[in-house]
This record gives sequence, C-alpha cells and structure tokens, in this order.
Amino acid sequence: MSKTEDLSSEAMHDNIRETADTLIISDIHLGSRVARPKAVRKLLDRFEFRRLILLGDIFDDLNFTRLKKDHWNLLSDIRKMSNPDKEIEVVWVEGNHDEGLSEIMSLMMGIKVYDEYSWETYGKNFLAIHGHQFDKFLTENVVISNVSSFVYDKVQRLDTETQSISRFIKRKSKGWLRLSNKVASEAMDYGRSKGADAVICGHTHLSMKMESDDITYYNTGCWTDLPSTYIVVDEFGNASLREDVYTPNYITEAVAS
Repeated sequence: MSKTEDLSSEAMHDNIRETADTLIISDIHLGSRVARPKAVRKLLDRFEFRRLILLGDIFDDLNFTRLKKDHWNLLSDIRKMSNPDKEIEVVWVEGNHDEGLSEIMSLMMGIKVYDEYSWETYGKNFLAIHGHQFDKFLTENVVISNVSSFVYDKVQRLDTETQSISRFIKRKSKGWLRLSNKVASEAMDYGRSKGADAVICGHTHLSMKMESDDITYYNTGCWTDLPSTYIVVDEFGNASLREDVYTPNYITEAVAS
C-alpha cells in the first residue's frame, strides 16, 4: 500500500463513528500539566452516544487560571453536547478533586452534578460513583494524600514521553495495587446494596475489571497516564474497557513490555 493510500485509509477510519449507549471517562484533571484534553476531544468525536458520564476529577483543582486553551475547548465541547437539541444526556459525577464545583458547573455548563448516578441499559442496572468514598486513607490522611499526589504529578512532568518512570512506579507500588483492590471490593459491596449488576469507578487511575457471581466492577483508569482508558456500554448493556487509540504505537508497545 502506498503512503497516499495509507493516509486515505486512516482518514476513512477517522470518519467512521462508533455508536454506544453510554461513554464513561474520568480523571481528566483539567488544569494539570499532564492533562490530555486534545485526546479526550478526539475520543468524543469518534463516538455517537446517548449518554456521556464524566466520572469525577474532571478538574485538577479549583484554580481555573491553570486552564489552558485546549482545556477550555474541551469544556466548550461538553457544554454543546448538553444542549437539549443534541438529545445527549450529559452526567457529571463529583470526584474528590471536583468537590465544591457542583453549583459552578451547573451554572457554567448546564449540567447537573451527582454524588452517584444509576441507569438501566437493556435490563442491566449500572451504578457510577467516583470511588474516593471507598478510599479511607484519603479521607483520614488528607495532607499525606495531597503530598503524594503532588510528588507523582512532578514525576509525570519530568518523565520521558513514554512515561516509563511513572508507569514503573505505578506497577511496582504495592500500596497503589492494594488501594485499587480495596476500592473495587468496597464498591462491589456498595453496588450490591443498590441492586446494581455493574458498578463503575474512577479515582485510582488504574483501569481494572473484576467479576463475581452477582456483580462486575470496572475502573475507568484516567487521562493523565499512558495509555489512557475509558469505558463503553453498548446498546445491549455490554460494558468494555478500552484504550485510547491515539496513543502512539511505540508507547503501547512500551506499556506491554
């Protein structure tokens, strides 16, 4: 295949939009220097969906002066989607970094903000909740958690393009893995109490799927690390964890190694 044919093939692929009942993304952390708003916008352009769930930590903090042009462009796209004429349900579930923004977001974006959100697709009951509610270390050690987040953010900023150091730290951190498993376990218990067939969280920045006989847990991962991940629920209620297709091949290969 010639280079021209290859480029045409890519262009045709980019013009094909996948349909979904619900698209779920979390932990974008707008305002952070490691946020990837352009990649998120490309993702939103690739899908036609009935429902968009922003599952918390869309902002890094309350300091809007840190938002760059690309960050505002993403927010503008989301606001346009919330227009009733679009017939898209846009749901914002509050995360620990978003606390205090509920009223602001409702006024600025025209989007209702929830502590948790439940819905039904093809007879399956889903529950979306950010997940920090199940992180007792965070709630009991706010200062230490903030310092840890600050240090990790600095590492990401100074890291290589493939984020090899950041990903190595995450893979080797037993505390990180324990937190992810603990959030998963408690979220599943909470989901059972709500009669959910599946519970979906963010917060840990570690994408995950965990199954039991009566409930399935998903974690969306985040959009500050590579590869970035998200969740799609199709019209038949089948949920799948996806990786960002715009992550360069060499980065995907580095992650797998």
